[in-house]
Amino acid sequence: MNTHAIRAIYRFEMARTFRTLTQSIASPVLSTSLYFVVFGAAIGSRIGAIDGVSYGAFIIPGLVMLSLLSESISNGSFGIYMPKFTGTIYELLSAPVSYREVIFGYVGAAASKSVMLGFLILLTARVFVHYEIAHPFWMLAFLALTSVTFSLFGFIIGIWADGFEKLQIVPLMIVTPLTFLGGSFYSISMLPPLWQKIALLNPVVYLISGFRWSFYGVSDVSVTLSIGMTAAFMLACVLAIRWVFKTGYRLKT
Repeated sequence: MNTHAIRAIYRFEMARTFRTLTQSIASPVLSTSLYFVVFGAAIGSRIGAIDGVSYGAFIIPGLVMLSLLSESISNGSFGIYMPKFTGTIYELLSAPVSYREVIFGYVGAAASKSVMLGFLILLTARVFVHYEIAHPFWMLAFLALTSVTFSLFGFIIGIWADGFEKLQIVPLMIVTPLTFLGGSFYSISMLPPLWQKIALLNPVVYLISGFRWSFYGVSDVSVTLSIGMTAAFMLACVLAIRWVFKTGYRLKT
């Protein structure tokens, strides 16, 4: 394992984050804070508790996931797209670095940024809403697992994209709608029976449900199923990236 290469890629990506703090950290934290103000403090005080949890506190896991998914994808995709755009990807491909080490460097940095963002959003939520974390270990586990998984997914998007506009297509047109429809602001048990079954086809439901369970001990689906679905998606992303580096798809052309 070439730890020097992993460390070099990781440090480079993290340095880029600190050079763009406004875009990387401040902007998503501010956007999420507006949700806390509107839905948590203003509207939340007029809505009854859900599963014994105040509405303002109930939406915190969903709002964290909303930011976490989009930022993980953005960080993962932009990190690998820029070397393609500038042409420095060929230096990486010709270096004695395996695809595993590339993943550890780029995806590790992207996931680290997302975890940092998740903690900042949780700290910001304290200003507006009181909440408790029933299972701190599992909260950290879901936070890390989701960050790594969607950073891997973003890495694939960055390889696939051949223009800056394509970097935004999947997060804006697929992931964000799925997150809003995945129980960020409500429990799927509140839906009619038919729509509950349809909602279970949304993979984001399992992420939000498992993460919410780590806070309040309530969930819409089995926690084991939530972890299993996330782990399966992460494995699929790893296998896809392995295939990309073996075939050179969108890397050597």
